[in-house]
Amino acid sequence: MTMENCTAPPTVWCIVLAYNGIELTLECLATLRNQDYSSLHLLVVDNASTDGTAEVLRQQAPDVELLEAPENLGYAGGNNLGMRYALANGAELLFLVNNDTRLDPHCVSALVEEIQKPPACGAVGPMVYTWDNWEIISSAGGWVNWAAADAVNVGAGEVDQGQYPPRSVDFVNGCGILVSKAAIECAGLIDERFFMYWEETDWCTRMRKAGLDVRFQPAAKMQHKAPLTWRAQSPATLYYMGRNRLFFFAQHTQGVKKVQALYNASRGLVHGIVRNRLEGNFYASSAAQLALVDGLLGRWGRRTLVFS
Repeated sequence: MTMENCTAPPTVWCIVLAYNGIELTLECLATLRNQDYSSLHLLVVDNASTDGTAEVLRQQAPDVELLEAPENLGYAGGNNLGMRYALANGAELLFLVNNDTRLDPHCVSALVEEIQKPPACGAVGPMVYTWDNWEIISSAGGWVNWAAADAVNVGAGEVDQGQYPPRSVDFVNGCGILVSKAAIECAGLIDERFFMYWEETDWCTRMRKAGLDVRFQPAAKMQHKAPLTWRAQSPATLYYMGRNRLFFFAQHTQGVKKVQALYNASRGLVHGIVRNRLEGNFYASSAAQLALVDGLLGRWGRRTLVFS
């Protein structure tokens, strides 16, 4: 037996971010317990849930470590809270998981195998399917369209026929992303000015700028309870997606390209304001308007939102 065969697999800290939805959280944890990877540490960050999530977990999931945020810190702040704790306790690999996900039993193993392959990889994401169908793709990695100032989940809505192989990508969906301690040391934690949405795109972009690869591995599979189209999104989601689109391209473009990117992103929001108003979707129109104003004025982080 070789020394390599005797080496224990690295412990993966699975950080499950939860804001309400206790039944979803319990189901997600059940699929994590069912992984074929032998060395997992389960940590739930309760983002100030109002449905008794923390108490239920203490009673029904005593094997899971629990961190309680003092307030809703968003995706960025909640995951950073969990990652700081995990790193302080010696974590080398960290798997960020939304609570509204279900994982195939081989998911973590496939991600760990991929992140250990050369060249140096900072983050790797799985094939993400829709909640109701293990064949319909939600995300097969992400692509940033710099010319149009947009970012898309590749393959969304398509039937998985093996058309998306393992490869380097611009970003991976934040509902399930395995990152290394080395990546955090190089690129930092998640930028909390995003609060939620576009933050994983920014994070992966910073990793790539630091010389690390970001990869998609379809052998790792998970489902995510998230709509595929903007029309199914809440006004708050539309606000943060629109505002943070401006923030992302303001951060990662320069000169003429920045002017073009901000123009294209702003034009998209103006189109959303007008289209939704004409269609009677007044809250969605208000969300786009607030996103445009706050984005252009540089109002980042969590905002108190009132739609009319």
